[in-house]
Amino acid sequence: MDPFKQMGDWKKNMDQFFGDNFWDEFEGIIKPNIPQINLYQTEHELFCVLNIPGLHDLEKIDIYADMATLELRGVIDLEFGGGQVIKEEILQGAFERQISLPFPVRSDKITATYRNGLVYIRLHRLISETSNKRRVNVRLLEDE
Repeated sequence: MDPFKQMGDWKKNMDQFFGDNFWDEFEGIIKPNIPQINLYQTEHELFCVLNIPGLHDLEKIDIYADMATLELRGVIDLEFGGGQVIKEEILQGAFERQISLPFPVRSDKITATYRNGLVYIRLHRLISETSNKRRVNVRLLEDE
């Protein structure tokens, strides 16, 4: 007897009782986040690898970088429609994910490529050439 099938049956019963939105709070705990990512850091760069199998149309993935956040949106669709699912370990479906980055990145210097089911994203550290540091003038208060 497959314990995961029993869990699937249990989830269906809970969906009927609590409603589909009940499970939104458990996203990432019960089901791992998609897409799966690896994030690597050097002194001035970040390198992110996303696992997105079966991506045929590169316009179906959106990647945004906003300061120290990387946003990912898209769909993983394996395009297999035959038969009943017996075992499913390759996660698929629509995804929306935000990844916190260890430092702010330049939005004008990001590259992304796709090969063999993996998206490679290179991000560069934002190093401001202008400082926001301002000198504070000290005034002498006259004795009253």
